[in-house]
Amino acid sequence: MSNTTETSAGQQSAQGQDAETRIVYDLVISGARVLTGAGIVGREVGISNGRVIAIEPLGNGLQGREYVELAPDEVMIPGLVDTHVHVNEPGRTEWEGFASATRAAAAGGVTTIVDMPLNSIPPTVDVAALALKRAAAETQAFVDVGFWGGAIPGNQKDLRELHDEGVFGFKCFLLHSGVDEFPYLEPDEMEADMAELRQFDSVMLVHAEDSRAIDRAPNAEGDQYGRFLASRPRGAENVAIAEVIERARWTGARAHILHLSSSDALAMIASAKRDGVKLSVETCPHYLTLLAEEIPNGATAYKCCPPIREASNRELLWKGLADGVIDCIVSDHSPSTLDLKDLENGDFGVAWGGVASLQLGLSLIWTEAKRRGIALEQVLSWMAHKPAELARLSHKGHIALGYDADFSVFAPEESYVVDVDALHHRNPISPYQGKALAGKVRRTFVRGAEVDFQTPHGQLLRRGQA
Repeated sequence: MSNTTETSAGQQSAQGQDAETRIVYDLVISGARVLTGAGIVGREVGISNGRVIAIEPLGNGLQGREYVELAPDEVMIPGLVDTHVHVNEPGRTEWEGFASATRAAAAGGVTTIVDMPLNSIPPTVDVAALALKRAAAETQAFVDVGFWGGAIPGNQKDLRELHDEGVFGFKCFLLHSGVDEFPYLEPDEMEADMAELRQFDSVMLVHAEDSRAIDRAPNAEGDQYGRFLASRPRGAENVAIAEVIERARWTGARAHILHLSSSDALAMIASAKRDGVKLSVETCPHYLTLLAEEIPNGATAYKCCPPIREASNRELLWKGLADGVIDCIVSDHSPSTLDLKDLENGDFGVAWGGVASLQLGLSLIWTEAKRRGIALEQVLSWMAHKPAELARLSHKGHIALGYDADFSVFAPEESYVVDVDALHHRNPISPYQGKALAGKVRRTFVRGAEVDFQTPHGQLLRRGQA
């Protein structure tokens, strides 16, 4: 485990320099494995006023009021940025709230989340609702928190006001969202909103499943996972993604495909990117680590929309990441109460669709990446650098000079078994219960302050703030 010591007067005069002329940082982290732009190397990192001020080779003797020396099995990694989190407060805090969600984030090495505009009540579709969100979060956040706005029928006039109030972009659905207070857009309505967003260079995030294709698919009722999978066919995703691509092409707006599940869509996404369409894509740990063939009937903890698909599909999603067609990995943390998962009956047609994995994402992806020979640096690119780029969080996602001092102490060789009762998520249910994972987050720092899980020090973020 990492060792924390207070800097002594003798240390401050190290290397023959006058102690009065040496910079004394608020915090210095020293270790043989620090993930910087040069890769995983030996470095000393000096932090003051919540920012990274110095990065020096080992042995330079940076001095800090607090000093942390990494253990040999630890790596200092940038804090993850999770741009797809449903906190649900206010209105459905019993599903998840800011205190529980941000504790879970910190425990999993996530130092920044961006909250989705649903399933809270009211949804974040106007400035008044955004103010309620911020009021709920400001005294409870253990990590930094930003907010997406929502695009629904009739609120086009609110989009610019929400943008000016600091939301990072806007989310819409192309089919029923699961909650009545957040209705979906028809493709023409989405295009009109995209044209509006283009005026101020915002981004439209799209839950891309086609409502008509879903209406024509088999009913999901019952405890058979295969029936549920057939009720959310790949074709529904493919049709909707094609709509998003063309509307983004016609309007020139930025568009982002949420939680890609269908590997069929990768070819047209790649083609659109080559054509210069402003398109980015995410996928999630459940699509990269779980398999439809292994989901027991009645196991509604696995239900999410779009669904977890077959092994062959999973392999193509990993290839899409390797090829750069998929840009990032985020959680789509979408929790609910246990009763909404219909655990007693295991009916996939009734159960809430969502996987709670905010605390587990890094370990889940690292376990699978390690097995595939994928480097930790690449995992952090997908889970820290790229999500920060999506939200244009210019001081997040790297350990670099001038960046926020957001990072975790990660032990990539340590393993553990998932115990839902030990997670910070409000409701103890997970498809990963009992799963052995590689990689453990031991400590998390937000703006240079260690998260103690008792006193919330996270800040609320606004688009464009320094």
